[in-house]
Amino acid sequence: MPEEWLQRTRALLGDDNIGKLSASKVCVFGVGGVGGYVCEALARSGVGELVIVDNDTVNITNINRQIIATNESVGRLKVDVMQGRLLSINPDIKITKYAHFYTPENADMVDIKSCSYIVDAVDHVPAKVEIALRAKSLGIPVISSMGAGNKIDPARFRVSDIYKTSVCPLAKTMRRKLRDAGIDHLKVVFSDEVPYTDVKDGIIPSVAFVPSAAGLVIASEVVKDLCGI
Repeated sequence: MPEEWLQRTRALLGDDNIGKLSASKVCVFGVGGVGGYVCEALARSGVGELVIVDNDTVNITNINRQIIATNESVGRLKVDVMQGRLLSINPDIKITKYAHFYTPENADMVDIKSCSYIVDAVDHVPAKVEIALRAKSLGIPVISSMGAGNKIDPARFRVSDIYKTSVCPLAKTMRRKLRDAGIDHLKVVFSDEVPYTDVKDGIIPSVAFVPSAAGLVIASEVVKDLCGI
């Protein structure tokens, strides 16, 4: 009889927590450099259902850092590639995918009401604020990724409340926007590393081992929160 694929996770977390994860439904907005690793880790941890939201296609410039990006996947919708990868990890996982660019104007197109947890791994500030507002109105736990670009030290990521963040330019913008929106708390993962280099020609520098680290930190927080650890 083959070994159960979650055997080592079960040994760490216990039967009850494996059951909690299996019964959980997590929505991940954005399946790129950060969000792709969130999805990967949640699927490998035994989360039973994922909702994935991303309108983008895999670009050749994604290959340096995104877990779904290969020469074979270039040009395909990211949610399609991500779905195939997740099902290859766990054929029983339930996937709902939305190939949408999420905005406050089309937010109703994505059904998150039955989700156990929400992950914001998008770059668009209005979308990030809308995700926080929707999560608050529905009473669903949410965690938001701050900037992972133009960083080189993966050990500088921190879990914090948005109003206790520093250094990160995206977090600074989010603090102002969330305050204006009446959001007084938001769990985030941010880096306290000063931007590593100058941005040229509008291209945000990035590397393989930084967005992935942010995604794995986020996934760990989701798993721990779902299990009550």
